[in-house]
Amino acid sequence: MESGFALRAAPNDGVKMSRLSLTYASCRYDRIEPLRAGEVPIEGIDLNVMIFPAGRQIFDRLVGGEEFDASELSASEFISLTGNGKSAFVAIPVFPSRAFRHGYIFINRRSGIRTPKDLEGRRVGLPLYTQTASIWVRGHLMHQFGVDTDKIHWVQGAVETGGAHGDPHALPLLKPVAIEQNKSGRPLGELLAAGEIDAYLGSRKPQSFGKHPDVVRLLPNHHALERELVEREKIFPIMHLVAIRRALYERHPWIANSLYAAFVEAKRIARTRLRYAGSLAAMLPWLQDEIEEIDEVFPEGDPFPYGLEPNRPTLAALVRYMVEQHFIPKTIAVEELFVPLPGAIGT
Repeated sequence: MESGFALRAAPNDGVKMSRLSLTYASCRYDRIEPLRAGEVPIEGIDLNVMIFPAGRQIFDRLVGGEEFDASELSASEFISLTGNGKSAFVAIPVFPSRAFRHGYIFINRRSGIRTPKDLEGRRVGLPLYTQTASIWVRGHLMHQFGVDTDKIHWVQGAVETGGAHGDPHALPLLKPVAIEQNKSGRPLGELLAAGEIDAYLGSRKPQSFGKHPDVVRLLPNHHALERELVEREKIFPIMHLVAIRRALYERHPWIANSLYAAFVEAKRIARTRLRYAGSLAAMLPWLQDEIEEIDEVFPEGDPFPYGLEPNRPTLAALVRYMVEQHFIPKTIAVEELFVPLPGAIGT
């Protein structure tokens, strides 16, 4: 995976070395586009950015076959592998995908569910129990609403199609959990509309939402709850981080600094474009109003900070949830999740 040689001094090496030609797998994000388009030079590296329609495709190919030199990776999958001492990857504190999840809990209104506590004893669908989004939602249910998630019967499967959600290589849970595989051949969204499951949570809205009158959000005030989470606990859920093949990093440790600096610059370019008020950078009519709210809520108006310190509360919460939900045997210090990056406090 390392080719494309042209003499150049690699960072921190102090000698003439060949540039590395590396692959990076990503979904299509505005904060990655400057890298894909070649707008950001990367010291010592020629980066081939490969775009995929969904993260699950990337994760399965990275963890299953180490097909990329670096890529975004499910944060919980990386933490699980690291916490169990079986990770073939290292990570840098770059977080290309984040999302609030209070608005991703859906119920069938005929189920009688009115509050989060009513989920106890019910059949609740999700794409993967091990999915980072699912871990965050269960953590919110436990800590904010007092739900005993061990009393929920989970039905696992794809939300938009029948069958499984990807082909993950997750490590086994440390404690048995009641998980039923959806073998109906129908998507979870359809089962929810038919009342064959009582609720659904995950990373995507079911297709039946907005089309079937019985499929509604459990928390219609989700925006206020999510803003409260940031203001009270400094948490904006992280979904994905950036992983590098461990063997590659150990051979060329300087690439972590080069990649980190490039991701920071790509995000700076994307933020500048997003904030240009002369025209809208995305098809969002109230984009500038959203930016004003972001400036009110997030330090320096940046909801996607990179680096360790600005993300410590969010990362610590995710690690805590993973211990509570039996993914890892004990708490991992946030510093132990990432390779050292001199000066990468937060950008």
